[in-house]
Amino acid sequence: MNETRQRIAEHVGANPGVHFNGLVRALDLATGQVQYHVRRLRDEDRLVVEECCGRTHYYPEGYDAWERGALALLRRETSADVVALLLARGEQSPSTVADELDVADSTVAYHVGRLVDHDVVEKRREDGGVRLSAARPAETAELLAAAHQPLPDRLVDRFVRLVDRLLEESA
Repeated sequence: MNETRQRIAEHVGANPGVHFNGLVRALDLATGQVQYHVRRLRDEDRLVVEECCGRTHYYPEGYDAWERGALALLRRETSADVVALLLARGEQSPSTVADELDVADSTVAYHVGRLVDHDVVEKRREDGGVRLSAARPAETAELLAAAHQPLPDRLVDRFVRLVDRLLEESA
């Protein structure tokens, strides 16, 4: 196997669910170069490529559809923070999650909606309110550990949260 393909395969193996731009940044390769080698790895069935919420993510063989979706979402800082809070503290209301994470209610609603759609978080109505909990807690905790975000991705997520907060304050 080509050295560049080997580097890509090893990075994806160590960082399942890494998205395309993260792969390009981490390996310091040209976009076209990564596209070419990813296509070859996919054709050789050495790499699984899947789009989730507007980003293309890469996985080594062996992850099922639920795990791939969960990893893709857990690579987003706010989604990961929501899940980590639910795993640590158990069932919570959305407003408590927003307060604890110091983000807007609408930001929590956005991320929770995606997490619920992918069966990572469960949402139920109780006594006129909504309660959130982690679905499949043991498996989710393992995937959360595997999805640790590198600094550039965290900075992008923090910038989005800052813009959300500024827009909310100006409204």
